[in-house]
Amino acid sequence: MDDYYFISYGLVIIGFLITLAAEINVKSTFKRYSKVMNSRGLTGADAASMILSNAGITDVQIAPVGGSLTDHYSPGEKVLRLSQTVFGSTSVAAVGIAAHECGHAIQHKEGYNPLRLRTASGILANVGSWFSWPLIVIGLGFGFLGLAQAGVILFSFVVLFQLVTLPVEFDASRRAVLIMETSGLLSTEELSASKKVLTAAALTYLAALLSTILQLLRLIMIVGGGRRRD
Repeated sequence: MDDYYFISYGLVIIGFLITLAAEINVKSTFKRYSKVMNSRGLTGADAASMILSNAGITDVQIAPVGGSLTDHYSPGEKVLRLSQTVFGSTSVAAVGIAAHECGHAIQHKEGYNPLRLRTASGILANVGSWFSWPLIVIGLGFGFLGLAQAGVILFSFVVLFQLVTLPVEFDASRRAVLIMETSGLLSTEELSASKKVLTAAALTYLAALLSTILQLLRLIMIVGGGRRRD
């Protein structure tokens, strides 16, 4: 087997380890600060309701969703979904996560351009995720390198989507911290703890991007190797 195959597998392993480390970090950080209750006794749902109201957002529903760290805002439905560990929890972690998701709702209201771009690129990312590998496998298997190269291009849309996601997520966390600070939702010490949760969550998006870039490099190497054999 050629050296580039060993190198390509190494890229996959590195990407996996980066993602795993980020996931372990966010889960352990969230777990730690889920045990620290805020002094006002606000649940994640309470905090979200207050933030949306103060932002003049009255058409967004706050709803619970199953799981842990499954919180998200759906622009199309205008629904802010908070996980079981956030919706009814009074922890500083829960308030921070809820504020972050409210940040996305505020982005939507303001027409934040990176959010629009992420929504638009999400369609391309889904296409790339579904069809890139079949095209690469078929192209290499039957000697149609043009088809394999098209698969690599499609996979690059996944990288683009995750690249666009970074400023959207970082801005939502920035808004969340500012809101919690100026509105007095959390005390200074509580805000510091909440920041750590948001930082750990942001690192998972950075890790996902790095892992996907490494996967793209692997595909380029594999397809490039197929061309050299010709």
